[in-house]
Amino acid sequence: MPSYDFALILSRPLYEDELDPLFDRTHGAVTVSIISEPQHADRPPAPTHHHPTDELRSADRLGNASCSWTGATLAAAIMEVVEHVEESAPGLHVLQVEADPLLTIRDIAERVGRSLDSVRHAITGGRGAIGFPSSEMSTAGHRLWRWSKVAAWYDLDDPQLVEAKPTVQAINGWLALRDVVPDVA
Repeated sequence: MPSYDFALILSRPLYEDELDPLFDRTHGAVTVSIISEPQHADRPPAPTHHHPTDELRSADRLGNASCSWTGATLAAAIMEVVEHVEESAPGLHVLQVEADPLLTIRDIAERVGRSLDSVRHAITGGRGAIGFPSSEMSTAGHRLWRWSKVAAWYDLDDPQLVEAKPTVQAINGWLALRDVVPDVA
């Protein structure tokens, strides 16, 4: 079975005591944002009414989870991880999924089968390389690039990217629907 890379946007980060149940369910394959500062130790009560825009308005309180997960299809892999994450942390909801990963220079080199220097030259325009995609973001001094743009620049066909677009669109639609009309979803 293939392995799929994807990330989940969560209604909140996980608390430290929720990490063990998630680790047990996923064997450590899911990386999540956590709340560990003492000032956040008191949890707010779980809301009685949940609406997705409540979380999206307060992006500073959102959490994330990322993994490489094996499954028969991308949809099966995503849905399995959604279940694991939500079962591990009561009151936490997955809001969205993203299956076009952000990559470091090292990740790019591994995926395209090139050396780090070759990728650096492509990024900087060295040795005649032009038009490398701009980085999407920078975190902790490291720039990150969207895999779909990098794969297109290298003229690589990645079947997982082809599968990702409609799959992510469908799952994100379902996630939004279950938050608005839970009985239907």
